[in-house]
Amino acid sequence: MSLFWITAIMLLGVTVPLVTERFGRTANTVFTMLPPAIALAYIASLIPTVLAGNVITESLEWIPAVGLTLSMRLDGLALMFAILILGIGLLIILYARYYLSEREAAGRFFAYLLLFMTAMLSIVLSNNVLQLWMAWEVTSISSFLLISFWSSKSESRKGARMALTVTGAGGLALLAGLLIIADIAGSYELGAILASGDAIRDHALYPIALILVLLGAFTKSAQFPFHFWLPHAMAAPTPVSAYLHSATMVKAGIFLLARFYPILSGTELWFLIVTMTGLITLLLGAYVALFKHDLKGLLAYSTVSHLGLIVLLLGLDTELATVAALFHIMNHAVFKASLFMAAGIIDHESGTRDMRKLNGLWRYMPYTATLAMVAAASMAGVPLFNGFLSKEMFFAESLHQETLGFLSWMIPVLATLAGVFAVAYSLRFIHDVFFNGEPVNLPKIPHEPPRYMKIPVEVLVALCLLVGIFPAFMIGSLLEAAATSVLMKELPYYSLAIWHGFNIPLLMSVIAIVGGVLVYTYRRHLYSFQAQFKETDAKLVFEGVMQKIVAFSAKFDEGLNNGSLQRYVALLLLFTIVITAIPLINLDVAAAHLPDQPVTFVEIVAGVILCLSAIATVIYHRKRMIALITLSVVGLIVSVAFARFSAPDLALTQLAVEVVTVILLMLALYFLPQKTIAESSPSRVVRDLGIAAAVGGVVATINYAFITQPLDSISEFFLANSKTGGGGTNAVNVILVDFRGLDTLGEILVLGIAAFGIFKLLTGVKLAMPTANYKGIPWSEDRHPPILTVISQSLLPLALLVSFYIFLRGHNMPGGGFIAGLITSVALIQQYIAHGVDWIKPRLKVNYQSLIAWGVLIATFTGIGSWFFGRPFMTTWFDYFDIPFIGEIELASALVFDLGVYLTVVGATLLILASLGKLTSVHRPVAEE
Repeated sequence: MSLFWITAIMLLGVTVPLVTERFGRTANTVFTMLPPAIALAYIASLIPTVLAGNVITESLEWIPAVGLTLSMRLDGLALMFAILILGIGLLIILYARYYLSEREAAGRFFAYLLLFMTAMLSIVLSNNVLQLWMAWEVTSISSFLLISFWSSKSESRKGARMALTVTGAGGLALLAGLLIIADIAGSYELGAILASGDAIRDHALYPIALILVLLGAFTKSAQFPFHFWLPHAMAAPTPVSAYLHSATMVKAGIFLLARFYPILSGTELWFLIVTMTGLITLLLGAYVALFKHDLKGLLAYSTVSHLGLIVLLLGLDTELATVAALFHIMNHAVFKASLFMAAGIIDHESGTRDMRKLNGLWRYMPYTATLAMVAAASMAGVPLFNGFLSKEMFFAESLHQETLGFLSWMIPVLATLAGVFAVAYSLRFIHDVFFNGEPVNLPKIPHEPPRYMKIPVEVLVALCLLVGIFPAFMIGSLLEAAATSVLMKELPYYSLAIWHGFNIPLLMSVIAIVGGVLVYTYRRHLYSFQAQFKETDAKLVFEGVMQKIVAFSAKFDEGLNNGSLQRYVALLLLFTIVITAIPLINLDVAAAHLPDQPVTFVEIVAGVILCLSAIATVIYHRKRMIALITLSVVGLIVSVAFARFSAPDLALTQLAVEVVTVILLMLALYFLPQKTIAESSPSRVVRDLGIAAAVGGVVATINYAFITQPLDSISEFFLANSKTGGGGTNAVNVILVDFRGLDTLGEILVLGIAAFGIFKLLTGVKLAMPTANYKGIPWSEDRHPPILTVISQSLLPLALLVSFYIFLRGHNMPGGGFIAGLITSVALIQQYIAHGVDWIKPRLKVNYQSLIAWGVLIATFTGIGSWFFGRPFMTTWFDYFDIPFIGEIELASALVFDLGVYLTVVGATLLILASLGKLTSVHRPVAEE
């Protein structure tokens, strides 16, 4: 097994809860837990190797020519995060089984959760920055699905949209930063990038790259001023909040800072931006948390504060501050997940999260109250709990820095102040919920939750105690491995002992605890002070900004998109002229003396016909049918030109495309005016003639440059390697299915998407059907003449036979899956034209959507199959076999890839044309009189 297989199992596991939902909630939960359990077991088996100081890397070549690979990396940092992601994820799944009601779609919820878990695991295991970024974006999408799970609630939809907008924008900034860093390092591989720290920091683009990467990290981890989205994500179900805000979503930005710490830190700019951002976020989150009445709101702002604490530690100019940051990442994940789950239990069993109503729950839920109080004490930094140890390390490191020069004394003072507020809001969580009198108008009588719903909280609370009492034994080795992978050098001495004697950090902890108790005791004065300020709802501000952006965009679109196709084409051509002007001006105009090619009389005649047909298309463009005929002549001559210049594959493709295009246009023109009046004013005609002349001049210049400049073509490489490297003598087809197979895969994917889009656009469309041409002559009532039906049926088997022949010979002679697919499509379209949709439908029971899907899947899996033989993606395999009664024959995997192309082309073409044809079937709308 490998890291790739673990990721694949997790990705395939996304479908498991959707399939097993029918077996009942318990079975669905068990099956959902299997993929992460397998992944965690495998990761656990690698712990000794990683703790020994080894870095496990695996890679699969993707596009070697440009240095792109699929790479995995498991070091100490990745190991720590993987354990948190999978371990807490398993507890969340068990917790969610009892949290979600029987009416809710648990299968869909678990599928979203596993997708998010897979994306997070891919982030921490990625050894390629582009691969990391793609997983980063999947976390934004999957978190959007999780936050908006209760889509019937307005706050869920708005919270999800806010989170997606902020983190998505940060993701774009991150992509730009990663591309700059990779360009400086000369590689997309993380190992090579981490080894290029000095080159990156010394580069002129370092400040830009740093700011872009920090934007990605800060938006994901809800750092000021991007913190506002996190509290509004509380509209998600509590299992989502517990997972996203403790071990995953918001920790992705922290992971990014830690992962790129070796190459981005060590400069004044890093320390200034990261330290100040973390400090402001730490204080702001701690202060605001004290005034929140909603349980999850309080925990959300406390998360913001603790994330600011970790960011501040990563910004301090000390090595042990990094160790403290990693230590607090683990501690925060444990106590915050348990607190969120405890809040969910309280909400689930009492019907509210409002702390003004939740009073005296100790009498009703003593066991849950005990668990919650232990976790809250850890969050407050009380001794003998894990939160105390990392917070004391934080206090210690805040004393050993000079980030702000003479003003550096302010950092430990403000850190202590943040500790005071942390104790205060933790006390409020405990006192206002479990004591402070009796409950007030609760929707239902509170009680303890089901037994197994408490197990995840028990496990995490136990870890709070065990790590707090036995820190070195519990997580000492893991912390050392993670810190070593971040600092990339031998660690300085540090101690995880509970007692370090009487020192300043201990004094700061005492001040924080005593101060927090005093602040909470006299909180009414602070509440009165805060009441003077008008509370701002970030959600309303965000929605207001979004509405202004939408309004501006709509106004801009209205001014640009006025419904004039002529204007759109003119703007497109003008833009083309502008972007090509500078390169053409700088082009060397000296014509080389290249030998002229001989021109025959037939070629001259074909050229004249081509020009006359193009001119006729322009002159008769208002007479649609005539224009279509002249346009088809242009396409036919182009096909002949391809054949003349030794491009038979292109000639066959062009010819087949022309037939399909003419049929498509005829179906479309049937519902459009057959003749249009002249609408262009003289000034517009002059303008259009000027644009056309300019574009013609540009095209003529480019052609002149091509035919007069020496051309170093790469065709010789393909001609020389098509047989030895791809197993085919038809270089064009080998390029399509092997050398540039990824391009072809992308093209058929786009073709399939376009077909689906057209199908959806035409679904339900009702168009008036004309009964006569523009001269008033009625259309013939015989829509399917017998001679056409007989001839078409006779030609069908012959056309399919030709298609089959073209398909098989394509690897060595002109042909291939694309051309064969077009020939098959033309043969079947001919049956639609001759017999009609209603006659064909019961006789040709083919689902074109499925045909497209199967085509893309076959082509994709053919490319993936190369990996099993240690070859790059989409590499053709071929060999020669002696088959009885046939003889020696060559078999190539490219044939299977071509089959995928063939199915996609047939499915997409027929889906489009059949959808248009249905508009004229028996179920057509009322005819236009």
